[in-house]
Amino acid sequence: MSLDLNYGAMAAPWWPFVFILLAGWLPTDIWRWLGVLSSGRISESSPLIIGARAVATGLVAAVIARLVLFPGGSSLAAIPDWIRIAALGGGFCAYLWLGRQTLVAILVAEIILLGLPWMMGLI
Repeated sequence: MSLDLNYGAMAAPWWPFVFILLAGWLPTDIWRWLGVLSSGRISESSPLIIGARAVATGLVAAVIARLVLFPGGSSLAAIPDWIRIAALGGGFCAYLWLGRQTLVAILVAEIILLGLPWMMGLI
């Protein structure tokens, strides 16, 4: 007696997209919707929300630090460390001094990140 398993659907070219949808988008989207539904019932000053905000901020800071200090394999790695750090600091200062406008801070950081290497003849 032999088992004849039909894997026809898994061999279809659309199967990876279904897998990404089910394994990637759906689990994260469920948590987003649960957050939206429960957000009206939770106080912003509750210890749980303050802790969650601290963890989220720490994760974002860690990702930014990793991109700046260890860019790995990208064209960003060709730019010297001190220029990447100066762009980060300049963007942060611009954010604080120019009215907490994210777009302005990004533009200042990009100008530093591209302008300094260009002026030094690195790019």
